Amino acid sequence: MLQCLEGFNHLLGCLVQCFDTKAFKKPRGLEDPEIIARDTVFSVSEVEALYELFKKISSAVIDDGLINKEEFQLALFKTNKKESLFADRVFDLFDTKHNGILGFEEFARALSVFHPNAPIDDKIDFSFQLYDLKQQGFIERQEESPLICSRIMK
Repeated sequence: MLQCLEGFNHLLGCLVQCFDTKAFKKPRGLEDPEIIARDTVFSVSEVEALYELFKKISSAVIDDGLINKEEFQLALFKTNKKESLFADRVFDLFDTKHNGILGFEEFARALSVFHPNAPIDDKIDFSFQLYDLKQQGFIERQEESPLICSRIMK
């Protein structure tokens, strides 16, 4: 009986944690643009401008302060109706936490590869990862066609 009560107590504790309102808080705003500017090629003013863009994109479908795949595709192609291998690949490369959503830091760090002052090696690495669909460290001929065709069809 004592073990049963302890088990019930543990279950109740887990349920209380599931409904903890702190776990459902919206992400905070841009706290320190200097940190992101220091870790990327962006200036502080560019980080602040990116944050404004991020807020706009992240509220397109669900106003939660995060960008999901649908909002990302909507921002890229002005539609969320089509499936796009290209948009999926780019989103997956941006999503470094692999949780299906982009926070602002992930978004800013990923976009920095497209900045004119970004190191060429970072640009090459991003391009390589984009085409390495199987993520095996090399690109097979079969991996080239789907992504190239998906871009041509747009």
